[in-house]
Amino acid sequence: MEETTAEYAVQEIAPRARLRVRPRVSVGAKTDLGRVRENNEDKYEFFVPSGDDDLAWRGMVFVVCDGMGGHEAGQIASELACKTFIDVYRNHPAEDPAEAARSAASAANRFVLDVARAVPSRRGMGTTLSALFILQDKAVITQVGDSRVYRLRDGALAQLTVDHTWVEETVAMGTMPREQAEAHQYRHVLTRAIGTEADVQTDVFVEDVREGDTYLLCSDGLTNHVSNEEIEGVLQRVGPAEAAWSLVAKALVGGGSDNTTAIVVRVDALELV
Repeated sequence: MEETTAEYAVQEIAPRARLRVRPRVSVGAKTDLGRVRENNEDKYEFFVPSGDDDLAWRGMVFVVCDGMGGHEAGQIASELACKTFIDVYRNHPAEDPAEAARSAASAANRFVLDVARAVPSRRGMGTTLSALFILQDKAVITQVGDSRVYRLRDGALAQLTVDHTWVEETVAMGTMPREQAEAHQYRHVLTRAIGTEADVQTDVFVEDVREGDTYLLCSDGLTNHVSNEEIEGVLQRVGPAEAAWSLVAKALVGGGSDNTTAIVVRVDALELV
């Protein structure tokens, strides 16, 4: 116990990163109930600090969660996960942001699972979690579930995250072609989620950020009805606020079968400090 406490203290007082690059971003966000659901189980949050210390240490934080469980349990799961994840990430002592992100996802997982076990009406609730951190000239992406993170760069759209679903695993194993898997009765089954198991496997990766990059975080209520080609076209044509509203509107016109959420983040400048 003494060794653990001493190690934690050393981590806490370790020198923090110096701000080398100050990112300037524009952000737009939109969420909608959809045409079928009675409550919105999606949740989004973002935190854009103004101080240099915060920008250097943890950067800008953007999160989308899509809850599941019914009877408002999914709404509670996404709310708990979103807030817990951001709080733990921003206050974690690790110098490595990827380590902080994994720990934050684990903390969110434990909290949602504990609440689900304690309250009978919330048993089985869980949520996806997709997060983006703009940290100086890097992007840190964190993924659990099938909400997604995209990037538009030089006019071309790329899906950065991999869905943790039965479809993706089946296609990856080569046991079924994608067209057949996406029509299967289990196509919406998640293989990973926050709050459904004692441990959660979290994808975390880092990439370089360029001026002009535009990122989209969204729940599957958007991608169920809006194609990648349509997403690319919207992000090419309009700014973040208009893009978020336009994409959600397209999902509603396409059927609105689920809650739909979009956060659009455009990197306007990377200023050397």
